[in-house]
Amino acid sequence: MLFVRDLDLSAGFYRDLLLMTETVRTTSAALLVGAGGAQLYLRVMGSGSEHPLGAIGVQYVIWTADGRADLERCERLLKERAAHLSSRETDGVTMVEGRDPDGLPVVITHPGPEGSARDEIMARIYAW
Repeated sequence: MLFVRDLDLSAGFYRDLLLMTETVRTTSAALLVGAGGAQLYLRVMGSGSEHPLGAIGVQYVIWTADGRADLERCERLLKERAAHLSSRETDGVTMVEGRDPDGLPVVITHPGPEGSARDEIMARIYAW
């Protein structure tokens, strides 16, 4: 679940980026469903809400792209929305990082853990 400031803006962003379908919506929440049954709940909290990085709680979620082409599509979408921060490859894993409409980190990788075993904690998590 993500708390967001603008439900329409965030729902559109995650629908497009993660190729999810909005299956349920109320005035204050939406449920997006993706391939394999992945679910993302969005709940609007308003423009005054804050979630400082470094505070206790979820900081970011890493999504795994379906393939190289899907990762490249995500990178293009982030760039089109001026939300792309960086792209890099480390130990056989390509990582695309951006920000969602509320400024929260969004990380998409390929391959996922099943395609490239992780033997250590990536240093990137200590940068936030």
